Amino acid sequence: MKDSQVRIRIPIHHPKEHRQASLAEERPGSIATSLQKNKLMQQRPNTRGTLSTGVKPNGRTTAVSSAVNSVDTALPMAGAAVHDTRAASLQQVPLRHLRPSAGRAPRWGSRRPWLPFAAMAGVLVLAMAVPALMAWPRQTAQPVPPSSHTATPAAPSVTAKDETPVTRLPGVPPIPAVPAAPTRSVPVAAEPDVRVYVTSTGRTETLPLEQYIVGVVAAEMPPSFEGEALKAQAIAARTFIARRLLADDTSGAPAGADVTDTVKHQAYISKAKLTREWGHSGKSAELAKIQQAVRDTKDTIMVYEGKPITASFFSTSNGYTENSEDVWAKAVPYLRSVSSPWDKQLAPRYTETVTLSRQSVFDRLGLSRTAIAASTGGGSMPEIRILSKTEGHRIKKIEVGGSIFTGPEIRNKLGLRSAEFTWKAEGDRIAITTYGYGHGVGMSQWGANGMAKEGHTATQILLHYYTGISFAKASRILS
Repeated sequence: MKDSQVRIRIPIHHPKEHRQASLAEERPGSIATSLQKNKLMQQRPNTRGTLSTGVKPNGRTTAVSSAVNSVDTALPMAGAAVHDTRAASLQQVPLRHLRPSAGRAPRWGSRRPWLPFAAMAGVLVLAMAVPALMAWPRQTAQPVPPSSHTATPAAPSVTAKDETPVTRLPGVPPIPAVPAAPTRSVPVAAEPDVRVYVTSTGRTETLPLEQYIVGVVAAEMPPSFEGEALKAQAIAARTFIARRLLADDTSGAPAGADVTDTVKHQAYISKAKLTREWGHSGKSAELAKIQQAVRDTKDTIMVYEGKPITASFFSTSNGYTENSEDVWAKAVPYLRSVSSPWDKQLAPRYTETVTLSRQSVFDRLGLSRTAIAASTGGGSMPEIRILSKTEGHRIKKIEVGGSIFTGPEIRNKLGLRSAEFTWKAEGDRIAITTYGYGHGVGMSQWGANGMAKEGHTATQILLHYYTGISFAKASRILS
């Protein structure tokens, strides 16, 4: 058995040369050349066992060479089949996927160039998903009381669910809301009617509340005023009549009427007159503006402690409004003196001077010549002296010819525009200059227009002139 053993010695090349040869064969573009070389090797099997010409063969190497040659000649077809299979598989692999490895040929199919890109995409998806998952709303399970195992679970509160803010991821549709239980429909109170006594015709006119407010605003405020001022006027007029209707107050009106169309209550222009004198005489735009202001404030009134207020108003202030007790001898918490500087800038008749005879002043104030002569020491002109002023800078008390009057008394008796005035004697006559127009309590109309021009809303105007009030629906109060 020892003599029959055949020892095969295979020449070993230098690793550096082998590496260079491998790199040269694996270089992109040399695949076809490698395949041709393999086929040539298959056609020349003896070259595998041939030694270089520079090496002298001895007996052992000759035997080895012959043995190798015999082995190679015995497997030519098998080697060709193997090379043909590799060549066919190499033609199916894209060239850009072939990358040489140091010291050995690459294993085909072992490298996957898309793996790094897939890994990066996975990292990005994970980075985006983690914050979203952290923000996902979660409900903390509440501990179940021992006695609740047999009790019926209570239904969740719809109100509490509605009040809890819901966090939702982008693209996720919202959870459909649970329909609330049907509630009983509350009947809407019918719009009340107002009975207005029209002095020009001597008849009482009955009309819906909102239509009545249109006639009041048209009579009480110039249509050229700002829209927010017209809205404030509409709310004040609606509040005034709502208070009277709620209290069933018909004082100062004829039987069968709630109010008159005069300044004793509120000035009013009838619907027929508005249609005749406004709708067909080039003032249709002004009428539409007033109607819009009434619609925008429909059913809105001012209340104090849940009750409609006495919504008094006047034309022009002297720069301030009055406390109610300085005019009507009764303190009202929401009728307080406030500043109103807009009137002086806008009102065309902020100041006005009237001249009265001495005798006219005596007669209107009810002063006798004897009393005046006694107070003046026989002179013809009565002594006029201011005793005090109100917080609204109007005359509170004044002495004329030895008699004391209040500022509003002098204004009413002499027919003055305001209770703030100055005077100057000119011979037998007295020139009196007034500042502002009206009693001064509540909202100044020219002041409201000035506030509206500055950008204030109707509610802001009313909150300025009526201290501490709020707003409510007339239909709820009157029902």
